[in-house]
Amino acid sequence: MSADTAAEPARESRQSGPVVVFLRWLENLSDTQYAYLLLTPVFVLLGIVAIYPLLRTFELSLYAVSTDLSSVRFVGLDNYVALFTGEKNRFLPGGTTFLPTGFDAASLLDSALVITLIFAVASVLFETLIGLGQALVLDQDFYGRRWVRAAIIIPWAVPIVIQGMMFFLMFDSNVGFATPILADLGVVAPTNTLNDTVSATFIIIVADIWKTSAFMALLILAGLQSINRNLYDVARVAGASKWQQFRYITLPLILPTIGVAVLFRSVQAMRVYGIIDTVSSCTVVPSLSCMVVSTFNTHEGTSAAIAFVTAAIIGVVVMGIILWQGEDAI
Repeated sequence: MSADTAAEPARESRQSGPVVVFLRWLENLSDTQYAYLLLTPVFVLLGIVAIYPLLRTFELSLYAVSTDLSSVRFVGLDNYVALFTGEKNRFLPGGTTFLPTGFDAASLLDSALVITLIFAVASVLFETLIGLGQALVLDQDFYGRRWVRAAIIIPWAVPIVIQGMMFFLMFDSNVGFATPILADLGVVAPTNTLNDTVSATFIIIVADIWKTSAFMALLILAGLQSINRNLYDVARVAGASKWQQFRYITLPLILPTIGVAVLFRSVQAMRVYGIIDTVSSCTVVPSLSCMVVSTFNTHEGTSAAIAFVTAAIIGVVVMGIILWQGEDAI
């Protein structure tokens, strides 16, 4: 028997080893399967840092923990039932309720969930509109554009603590310069601005819009700069006006980017905490610190139930945006 014949089995054994089998398996994967394989580490990481805490929060919401943490008792869904029936309202500081007790303005504004939704919708809506306007301006060629971009980013770079102090002082009834102006216009209460729920909500929405519009502008600007400029040349040759170019070229092509930006900001707005905590720490108004559901921090079981309900609402919002975007979603 020749040496080549004797080496055949060894060569075949090496060619059918685990590494070769794995490489052949990779070669037979479709593009979609290969993409999911590459995303597997991300899914594992998300499971560790996101899904597990959510499941742990849900588990905690099924227990009643005594105030001194001396006893823990399994109660099932009782925390959720008590939360939605108003039995837990006595544990929420500042006289705030989780759900509205009626449909009048006072009851709606006393509800942390309603205030959270108002804050999220109003802030994200105006941040998107203002960010879109800023992005459209920054997308043009003009002298000093880099300085304008830097100026727009400045509010986003301001720390939340400093931002909270700025707006607290601006609207403080004793030293603030903004309160008299807006009070004359009928926008905020003439005195004790931060004591009034409507005025305090308006101030915090304005503070959030001032800071976060730059974030929306940068995301939308990235979408604008990815548009092929030849499309506008063709449109101008065809006699399209500026509005027609925006309506039929710009807007459809940046809608996926706007959807992603709205998605990010909606999630952040639903769990806002920093600006509320900063402003409320500067005042003696207890209800201001309980304007949104993410600021409740007493009674672990109730807090966990509130956190899980908030997460569920965020999930519904995210799924709605993804379905709205369709195949162009993230």
